[in-house]
Amino acid sequence: MGLNIGIGFVTGRKHFQNILRSYINNWLEHGLVADADIRLHLFIAYDLKYYGTQVSDYKNIPPELAKMVDSINFFDADKINNELISLKNKGLIKDDEAKLLFGEGYGKKRNVITYFAIKSKMDRLIFIDDDEYPLATMKNEKDQLVWMGQSVVGTHLKFIEDANITHGYHCGYISPIPFIKFNNVLTENDFRQFIEAISNEIVSWESIKYIVSHNKGVTFADPEIINNLSVTEVREENGMKFISGANLCLNLQDTKHLPPFYNPPGARGEDTFMSTALSKLKVIKVPCYTFHDGFLMYNKLLNGVLPLKLEAIDSASPSILKRFINATIGWVRYKPLLVYITNNAQFENVMGEMQQKLDFTIPKLCRYFNTKEFEKIIPELTYYRKNVTKHFNDFETTKTIWGELLGQMN
Repeated sequence: MGLNIGIGFVTGRKHFQNILRSYINNWLEHGLVADADIRLHLFIAYDLKYYGTQVSDYKNIPPELAKMVDSINFFDADKINNELISLKNKGLIKDDEAKLLFGEGYGKKRNVITYFAIKSKMDRLIFIDDDEYPLATMKNEKDQLVWMGQSVVGTHLKFIEDANITHGYHCGYISPIPFIKFNNVLTENDFRQFIEAISNEIVSWESIKYIVSHNKGVTFADPEIINNLSVTEVREENGMKFISGANLCLNLQDTKHLPPFYNPPGARGEDTFMSTALSKLKVIKVPCYTFHDGFLMYNKLLNGVLPLKLEAIDSASPSILKRFINATIGWVRYKPLLVYITNNAQFENVMGEMQQKLDFTIPKLCRYFNTKEFEKIIPELTYYRKNVTKHFNDFETTKTIWGELLGQMN
């Protein structure tokens, strides 16, 4: 009968049509459109408020592209609310539970897509972000850029059959941290302490030191992973099986232990918190890359323009600095809950050390970047540290509600 493959996009950017065109042409190029055993279905949850977009930015898909997929499903606030009314009328969910699972926020829109994909009898669900492109960039022996197209969907389908979850690799501008030239105002040691304070499973001093100071903020793909089709099972470490929120595939033929996405209000990290609930699932890392255009500097890649070099991210740019500060606040908002889950016995000690390092480094960051915006970080840490028990209870409740809802659907 073939497989029904859901492709999930949570988006709010005006260039969504370019992203979609690039991926559909990628599926055509790699034989997925012509494969009679595969049916491709789009699941698109869009947010008009994120960048002030309008419905036509998402729904006006050219007919020549629309005919290459088997169905296109859009989810706006009205459609989600109508589904919630139906669920409440059937006694399957309550108002406060609906807000936890399907309310505002990036992670909750991922839950919307996952829910509707399961309801629509999808066999697989692949999440793709609207700032990630199906490309890998590497350097050759002459230090020149080499670009290689990636069959993101095809690779996940190849390896997901014997796993519950697969996730791939990322290259490009993975971190929102701009290129920094250290000086006597902000030394390398100062910045190391700041990174150690906000560090999590993605951001650590070891992982970013070389990238920021030598590679100008760029992460390059590893040709050995691509050429050798290297596949590794993700082992549990510190209570987590780490996954990424995009370049991610869920096997929906067995959802018994599939957790929901969750993040504290106003934070991100929905993939991180799902990672803490995967003990009973088999997770595999698969050999496909996406190029993360974190600062939206290279969307011409979607039109086939391959740059000869990748520029350093200029920290003097107001928009780039704003993104860096916002990302930092997002990390600070979810770190207390992550520590509470994975290192509860040392929670107060870790938070105290985090506070000390931020108290020391934030004045330096403010002077270096000539802004007081970093001062917002301390109140955020205070609030999310104070409310960590509530956020933990919300996460546990979300998992319970989700499990009961999926049980009713299966």
